[in-house]
Amino acid sequence: MGIENPVHLLFIAVVALVVLGPRRLPDLAKALGHGIREFRDAMSSGEQDGPAPPPAPTAAPAPPAATTQTQAAPPAHAEAPTANASERSAG
Repeated sequence: MGIENPVHLLFIAVVALVVLGPRRLPDLAKALGHGIREFRDAMSSGEQDGPAPPPAPTAAPAPPAATTQTQAAPPAHAEAPTANASERSAG
């Protein structure tokens, strides 16, 4: 009782017809056939070409140079903090 039974295939076809409708079913079958054909062509061309050679090894990148961390000096044009208006009027 596998899927190869004609009654099962007929049942699947009827369900597909009801779900998809008579207008979209031919387009779906055509797209499915095209996909299967493309898959077979790719498989046969892969067998003819043989396995692809492994990619050539690339040189390992050089490790980054050691850098010393220094504190950044504040910009020369930075101004000293100013007092707000209430502190200025109180003094």
